[in-house]
Amino acid sequence: MSDPTRTSQSTRHATDPAGAAARTPAAAVAPTSRHPLAAAFRLLITAAALTGLVLAALGTTVPVQLLARFSVQANLAAAVVAACSAHRAWTGRRPVSPRVTGALFPFLFLPALLHYAFPAAHTAFTLPATTPGAAQAVSHQLLYTLTPLATLADWLLLTTPRGFHLSYAWQWPAYPLLHLAFALALPAATGAPSPTAATALPLAVAICALPLIAIGVDQVRPAPRLHNNRISPTGISPLK
Repeated sequence: MSDPTRTSQSTRHATDPAGAAARTPAAAVAPTSRHPLAAAFRLLITAAALTGLVLAALGTTVPVQLLARFSVQANLAAAVVAACSAHRAWTGRRPVSPRVTGALFPFLFLPALLHYAFPAAHTAFTLPATTPGAAQAVSHQLLYTLTPLATLADWLLLTTPRGFHLSYAWQWPAYPLLHLAFALALPAATGAPSPTAATALPLAVAICALPLIAIGVDQVRPAPRLHNNRISPTGISPLK
C-alpha cells in the first residue's frame, strides 16, 4: 500500500505543465499588487523634506551643524523611508515595516509642536534661528507643516490599520528621550541653548504621549479602500 503523505516519483520528476504547477509555490505565481499613486505621493513627501532641508542649509553659515538638530534628522529619516516605501509600492513588494514608518510620527510632530507651541524657543529639536527671509519661511513650512501632515495622510489613507503594536510605545520614544538628555547635558555639542524646564518638561511628555496616541488611533481607524490585484491576500477563498 502506498503512503499518501509521500510525494510520488512521477510528481516529483514531472516535466509537463501540470507537474510543474504542482511543484511551484503559490507565492511565485501570484500577481504583484502595485500602487503607482501611493508611490507618487510618497515621492512628493521625499521631495518636500529634501527641499526644506536644502533651503534650511542655505540659510545657515555652517550647514553641517544642522545634522545635530532633531528636526533635520527626522526629516532626513522621513525622506529615506518615503523613498523606500515609494519604490516598494511601485514594484509591488512588501511594504516597509510599521515599526519604522510609525516612528516617523513622533519624530516629525515633536519639532512641529515645539515650533508652533514655543515659537521663541530655540533648542536642539528645532532649526537654528536665522535672519528671516523667504527661503527660511518656505523651509519652515515644508519641515514643520507639509512633511508631517503629508506623512500623516499617507498613514491614514494609504496603509492598512492595526499594524502598530503596544511594544512600540516604549521603542519609539527611546531616541527622542536620548536626544533630549544629550541636549540638556551638552548643549554646546548641538549648537543650541539648553532647553529650559518650561520647554523640556512638555517636550518629554509629548515624546511619551505621541506614540500612545498613534497606536490608539491605529487600532480604531477604518481600513482605506486600496485596490489589490492579489487573489484573496489575507482571507480564505475557494481558490486556495
